[in-house]
Amino acid sequence: MKIALTGASGFVGSHIREHFTDYVVIGRKDTEEEILKKLEGVDIVINLAGSPIIKRWDDEYKKVLVSSRIETTKKLVGAIDKSDIKLFISTSAIGAYPDGDSYDESYSKYADDFLGQLTKDWEAEAQKCKKMTAIVRFGVILGNDGGALLSMLPSFKIGMGGIIGNGKMMTSWIDVDDLVRIYEYIIENRLTGVFNATSPNPVTNYKFTKALGSVLKRPTILPLPAFFLKILFGEVSSVLTGSKEVYPKALLKAGFEFKYKDIDSSLTHLLKD
Repeated sequence: MKIALTGASGFVGSHIREHFTDYVVIGRKDTEEEILKKLEGVDIVINLAGSPIIKRWDDEYKKVLVSSRIETTKKLVGAIDKSDIKLFISTSAIGAYPDGDSYDESYSKYADDFLGQLTKDWEAEAQKCKKMTAIVRFGVILGNDGGALLSMLPSFKIGMGGIIGNGKMMTSWIDVDDLVRIYEYIIENRLTGVFNATSPNPVTNYKFTKALGSVLKRPTILPLPAFFLKILFGEVSSVLTGSKEVYPKALLKAGFEFKYKDIDSSLTHLLKD
């Protein structure tokens, strides 16, 4: 089985490449014709393209976030529909869901904010594909070589980590190893539809903070006020302070079994060395 991959140089892309060793990389600047040529002999396309969310948003960067997802996906779908691809797996995020309640894939609406609209448009573009299509909505991805956890480790390792705000916000997370296994499961079983790539056990920010401190054997006594993040990051701080309680109902119904179901087992696995 050969795959084609966009966003290959990113955190998730590097893990996908390590697992699926027979692959071809599609660049963001590739034309539809160039993509179509690269798809010769390819069975599966995994779309991970998209500029980083955690960066101060201004009007110009919002345009970058949109174009790197929507336009790239549109061009990719155009090539896929002309190819012999069997399955298209596109990316999205749990930013699709509003804050303040619990959700699974049966919730059909979107958050009424920038990220909600972005994921709505992104998914709509992917769903125009005429081939079998699956959409994977990322939660907070935990890995020791990238993503949110890596950026948090320096402060936690010196005892400067702490809860955000009152610590009650919900964090829906996924171990990067389980995320790769989700892709493998979708491919092996030719699953289609929308799938939340989140652990079945989301946690409060307080629980996550204490679990990380425990694994690192460091204190977590310095809270980080939400207003400080607002000053530091502006509108994008909503990604850090928002409360997303999301469950992977569709994956569980399809028979997928998580290896790292709880936050303690995931953090211990990732940080054991």
